Amino acid sequence: MTTPQPTTATRTTAGTEPPAVPAPPRWAVRAAHAAAVTALPAGLWRLGLVLGWHGGYTDAGYHAVGFTGWDAVWPVTLSVLTEALALLTLGLVRPWGTVPPRWIPFLGGRPVNPRRVVLAASLGAAGLTVLWTPFLAWWAVSHPNMTPQGHLLVGFLYLPAVAWGPLLAAVTVSYHRRHRAVGA
Repeated sequence: MTTPQPTTATRTTAGTEPPAVPAPPRWAVRAAHAAAVTALPAGLWRLGLVLGWHGGYTDAGYHAVGFTGWDAVWPVTLSVLTEALALLTLGLVRPWGTVPPRWIPFLGGRPVNPRRVVLAASLGAAGLTVLWTPFLAWWAVSHPNMTPQGHLLVGFLYLPAVAWGPLLAAVTVSYHRRHRAVGA
């Protein structure tokens, strides 16, 4: 008779179980999901620009910015990268934030160092807050290459990104508290 093995998602490379981490509070799960979608509206707007939608730009403004050919690579890359980074917030409330899946190179199947995760997430939250908070002044700045309706639209599409840093910070504090409780 054999003993049951731990599931692949929680087994470490040494075959030992990682320490049990308390479940995240409901508010942290909700905040992580909200943070994961904060970059989505602006990313979809950029993808629309690449596909030929003027997205609030005047004809002259749209052609001046240039979203065709190789110039279309940066908005697509930026959109994919920002959404991928936003989705990483979910790792702070999911088991793969403690033990990544085996298929992830170099990290898979081994417990992560919670201090490093907290440091990276804290730096990310601070950087995002510094980056996006000035965007609250979007409507106070003139944008001559945009129509008035486009100016309003773009402001509302980028506004959720302002919440990304504070949401990530809150979820990071929850992650830190849960993992600190295990070490105590």
